[in-house]
Order: sequence, then structure tokens, then C-alpha cells
Amino acid sequence: MKKVIGLLTAVGLMAAPLVQAGTVTVSGSTSVAHVMEVLAENYQNTTNKNVEVQGTGSSAGIRAAKDGTSMIGMSSRNIKPNELTPKTKEIVIARDGIAAAVNKANPVKDLTQEQISKIYRGEIKNWSEVGGEARPIVVVTRENGSGTRGAFEEIMQLQRKVNGHTVTAITPSAQVGNGNGMIKTIVANNPYAIGYISLGSVDDSLNALSVNGVAATGSNIAAGDYQIARPFIALINEDAPATAKSFIEFIMSADGQGIVAEEGYIRVQ
Repeated sequence: MKKVIGLLTAVGLMAAPLVQAGTVTVSGSTSVAHVMEVLAENYQNTTNKNVEVQGTGSSAGIRAAKDGTSMIGMSSRNIKPNELTPKTKEIVIARDGIAAAVNKANPVKDLTQEQISKIYRGEIKNWSEVGGEARPIVVVTRENGSGTRGAFEEIMQLQRKVNGHTVTAITPSAQVGNGNGMIKTIVANNPYAIGYISLGSVDDSLNALSVNGVAATGSNIAAGDYQIARPFIALINEDAPATAKSFIEFIMSADGQGIVAEEGYIRVQ
């Protein structure tokens, strides 16, 4: 069982005395946090330097890096220009697929991107329309501010313009789950549910669908064949402490990228 280290409560993060002097603080995407915690544990074991990782969501992580409340921010979606300062550096530390996942009892094994998009728009409402049982589809989505949701909406064309503003096109009847873990729990306990999670979080509790006939695997993402994929980004300011920069260097090293691959993600080095 993987050891989960350095998770702070929101109260704990705000309470400066609880954070050890010299600690590298990292916050943001819950998807990136999954691999970041393992990287932090390995870094701590080899350097005796403390790293605290908090999963708060991509938007919160981007803000934390921008305003300096965290030394390093994490995002699993592309960063908008107005979310950065001239001193903020974006570093792609890994690449990840987004898996469309269904219950183990669901006979549907493959959908097209168009079918998935129509399901999330509420245009396809029953599993019988895509080769499954004659049962209503229970659509499950991530919360607002989730990098996984932002990337999924962008890739699957699940956004629309209203009065000049970009808004979601996901059906308002969709259930909302906070974090990959909650999505997995909902889908694993409902035979008619569909959700989307980080590919690195897929386990035996559910099935990852093939999309357009292409399996959701690391090799298919690396080859560019599986299209529902996004970068994992670390954000750090130029004036960040040397300890934070050292941790980034470890992540991008051969050892760090080896851990990325071991955890089921696509290395970038």
C-alpha cells in the first residue's frame, strides 16, 4: 500500500507554526497530488528535507503559486495567461490520460469521443443507445475548479459561450464528486454510472473505457493515439526558495521521472 505523506488540512496549511521551517509547500490539483506525494516521499527519504503536499484543486494551486501561499502549485489543466505573473514558471512534470470509467458490471467497453460528449451534454440518456442495458445513464462529473474537469471539458468540447463568457455544457443533472476518489466510489457503487478520472488513479474497482477503439494506456498516450490526455504542471516563482527549486530538479531528474513512470504516468524526460 502506498504511503500517503504530507497531507495538510486547510486549517493546518494556514497555521504557520505547524509547518516545519524549511518545508517545501506544494498545493493544487488532486490528480497531480497523487504522484506528487510519492515523489515527495522519495525526495524526503534521500535528502531528509520535508515536503508537504495538499490537494486543493488546480485553480487553487495556480492562485497559491501566484500569490506565494505555496512554494509550488500543481495544475492538471493548461494555464491561462492572466493566471500567471512574469516570474511564474510552468514546468510539465508528466503527462496523464483522463479515463472515462464505468462500473465493472457495465457491458459497454468502448465509446467514441462524440458519444461520451453527448452523454455529458445530456443528449444520450440511456445505455441502450450505446450498446448497453436499457437503463438511464447516471452522469458523474468533477467539481468546478477541478483541473481534470477543465481539461475534460476542453478536450471533449463541453464548453459553450453565453454573453461572451465560457460556461460548461455538462448537463445540470450530473452528479458532482470532489476528487478522483469520490468519482471512483460513485461509479464503483452504481452499475449505470459513468465518470472521468485521472488514468493514473484507475484501479480494479471500475473499468476504463476504450475511446474510438483505443485503450486508455500509457503507451497509447505516449504514441498520441489516445486523445483524452493532458499535462501535469508544476508552477514555481523565480524567487522561490532554493529548497523548492531543488525539489523540482529532483522531479525532472532520471530518478524522479522513473517514479512518474512507475506510478502509471507518462514521463517527459
